[in-house]
Amino acid sequence: MSKFRLNRRAVLRGAGSIAIALPWLEIMGRPRRARAAGPALAQRFVAVFKPGGTVLDQWRPTGTETAFTLSPILQPFAPVKDKLIVLDGLDMKSAVFGEQQQGGLVALLTGTGQSAGQSGFATGPSIDQVLASGVLKDQPQPGGGHIVFNHRKASLELAVRWGTGKAHGRVSPIDILSFANDATFSPIPPALDPVQIWQGLFGPLPGASVSAAGRWRRSMLDFVDQRYVKLALRLGAADKQKLDQHLTSLRTLEMQLGYGLCTLPPLVDTSDYNPTSGLMSADDGSLVDRKTDAAIPKVGKLMMDMLVMALACDITSVASLMWSDTEAKHTFPWLGLSQTYYYYQNGGGYQPVQLQIIDTWYQTQHAYLLQQMANVDMGGHSLLDESVVFFGSEEQNPANHVKTSMPFLLAGGGGGLRGGRLLTYDHRSHNDLLVSILNLFGDARTTFGTPLYCDGPLKNLM
Repeated sequence: MSKFRLNRRAVLRGAGSIAIALPWLEIMGRPRRARAAGPALAQRFVAVFKPGGTVLDQWRPTGTETAFTLSPILQPFAPVKDKLIVLDGLDMKSAVFGEQQQGGLVALLTGTGQSAGQSGFATGPSIDQVLASGVLKDQPQPGGGHIVFNHRKASLELAVRWGTGKAHGRVSPIDILSFANDATFSPIPPALDPVQIWQGLFGPLPGASVSAAGRWRRSMLDFVDQRYVKLALRLGAADKQKLDQHLTSLRTLEMQLGYGLCTLPPLVDTSDYNPTSGLMSADDGSLVDRKTDAAIPKVGKLMMDMLVMALACDITSVASLMWSDTEAKHTFPWLGLSQTYYYYQNGGGYQPVQLQIIDTWYQTQHAYLLQQMANVDMGGHSLLDESVVFFGSEEQNPANHVKTSMPFLLAGGGGGLRGGRLLTYDHRSHNDLLVSILNLFGDARTTFGTPLYCDGPLKNLM
């Protein structure tokens, strides 16, 4: 009797760095017990960081939980309001140890203070890395048999106009959002060059032609045909029939869902954008790269398009986007604002009119991200429906760096998340929000970050 066995996580690999997850076969041994019925666990996580807090009275909606009016700053979310949760009254209590702004950035996804005062990084991992190394690590998506790329990434960290001012384009507590789930909680710098990111994610597949429409026309199954033949020779009749049915279903899904026609984001010309401009920055923001600043809108859009397609093509399940560092010493020429973001926050005195214009622009970009995710059909539901998207900042008010009533937003439908609501809390700790996000993915912990600031998960997100 043959001793050939397959691991339950075995995949069918082929040319072009393609891998196809297999269904359960008898040769794999006893199948796992099915989970109890309940809301489908969230499958994708996205964190978006915008520096500088907000103008709270222009950000805060009015009304009740399910009947509320979007504020002027949040008005761009109107088309996706039913997928949005506005969180009001959460305090970032864990950001009490460290410098005002960088302490807020460090705490945002970790729920910890800085180590070694103002010079240190986080004292715990960030939730994106906990998810990437835990429940979402190599996890098959709903329905099984999803098609993945051999260069699948545990997580994807992107940034636009990063490393300004005192950061000088280098890793610093001023500009790091993600911290590894390892013994030292290593800071993870984001990728900055849009061309290198595009090539790293969507480089041409060997043997596949890319049409003018920007789609991979060749079926993913065509890349594994020889491996299929070899595997089929070693399977029993029942397993071979099941595998044949599985691959036939996948080819049908390719046609219906576009898995075999993974849309490539258009690679726009970014030759006028210097991703390493921060290396030439000045502490006081006096050195301004206006050419690179002017390219922020198109580069930001490209970053979001790449992020969405990396999730949709299952290259990764965890992603983050930073619009800048906490210094934010860059300008907004397309908005007619010639001074740096830092200048309008407090460098030139608190200027709420200009800050409202800037914040509204950022929220317009965030609404675009959600709409793009909502437009991706994953088979009867959208990419946004199976995702959790968290929008946050390092402070509430840039004039005094307070961290009460933080301007936080959640979006999506992953884990049973219910949008279209305004949730108001009485100064609950944002650590409880981090716990709640992890729970949506099936991580059952009740505390996260500094335990002192944890009271348990928020009960009303689902």
